[in-house]
Amino acid sequence: MSKSDAALPRCTILKNARLGFSDRILCSLATPALAASRNDIWSQEYWAKKGNVPLFMFRKRLGAPTTGEPPRPVLFLVHGSSVTWRIFDLDTPGHGEYSIMNVFARWGFDVWTMDHENYGKSGRTSGNSDIASGAQDLKTAMEVVERETGRQKAHFMGESSGALRAGLFATLEPERVDRLVLAAFTYKGTESPTLKKRAEQVEHFRTHNMRKCDRAMIESIFTRDKAGTTNPAVGKILADVELQFGDQAPTGTYLDMTANLPVLDPGKCRRLFC
Repeated sequence: MSKSDAALPRCTILKNARLGFSDRILCSLATPALAASRNDIWSQEYWAKKGNVPLFMFRKRLGAPTTGEPPRPVLFLVHGSSVTWRIFDLDTPGHGEYSIMNVFARWGFDVWTMDHENYGKSGRTSGNSDIASGAQDLKTAMEVVERETGRQKAHFMGESSGALRAGLFATLEPERVDRLVLAAFTYKGTESPTLKKRAEQVEHFRTHNMRKCDRAMIESIFTRDKAGTTNPAVGKILADVELQFGDQAPTGTYLDMTANLPVLDPGKCRRLFC
C-alpha cells in the first residue's frame, strides 16, 4: 500500500455493479465521500507510441483534472483476446450498469484502459499481438499514465488473456504495479474444455496472425461456460460495439494459451504483490 492510500478503506464488495467478469470482490483504495460529492464522469482519449505503432488509450474519472489536486489511485484495465477495451465501458440501457470504468470512477479512481496492438483503434501490424507484445503495450501506456497523473504506479486488473498480459507486465516492471487482479486467469490450462477446443486450430494460429471473430463468437463469450450466469442481451450489445472494428482478431494470445502455457509464474506474482 502506498503512503497516499494508507488511510483509506482496504476492501469494498461491489454488489451493485453487474460487471462483465461477474461480481467480484475487489480492493478499493478510494473513499466513497469523493463519489458522493461529485457525479460528473469526465473522459478523455490519448495515444501512446510503441516504436511506430500507435496505441489508443481511454480514461475516465470524476471531474476533469485540476491544478493542485491530490493524485487519485490509478486503475488500469487490460482486455482479453477477442474484445477491445470497450468491454469495460458498455452502455446497456435497461440492463443495469455494465461499465466497470464508471463504477470505479465514482469510487474516486482514475481509470485507464487501452486497445492493444492490432485491436480496436490501435495500429495494425504484421504481428500476432501475443502476450509478450501486450506486456510491452502496457509498458508504453504507463509512460502516458505517469505523464498525465503523476503516478508512477497503477493497480492492474486483467481479464482472461488480459490477466496474462497484466501479470507478465507486473513481473517485468514490478515497480510500476501496486495491486494486481487476475480475472479468469489461465495458468496451465489443464483439462480446460475451451482451450482443448481452441487447440484444434493451433496450426492455424501458428501460420496466421488473424482469426475470425464474428458476432457468434463474441456472443458465445456470454453463453459458453454456464447457462444462466450472464445476460445474453449484453453479449449482443458487446458484439454491436466490437464489430465496428471488423470481424478479425489477432491469434497471438490464442497460440500462447494453447501451445505455450505457462507464460506466467503466479508464484512470482504472489511473492511480488500479495
